[in-house]
Amino acid sequence: MDMNPVIFWNVILTLVIAPAVWSFRGLLQEVKRIDIMVNRTREEYATREELRDDMKNVIDGLHRVEDKIDKVLERGK
Repeated sequence: MDMNPVIFWNVILTLVIAPAVWSFRGLLQEVKRIDIMVNRTREEYATREELRDDMKNVIDGLHRVEDKIDKVLERGK
């Protein structure tokens, strides 16, 4: 069977280009997924005011625990 050089060249190009296109498509899907995740992260990011309020609640809770420990220590004396 004699293979025409044009057919041979088309087969070679198909074997090279098809995996490249498949790989490129996969990379584009991954970039799109990462872009969606970055946008979601920006939307869910805590503002400075929210962070301050949360830290104030934590500090207030620690002060209450400290006061309770001081009361327990005073009873022991």
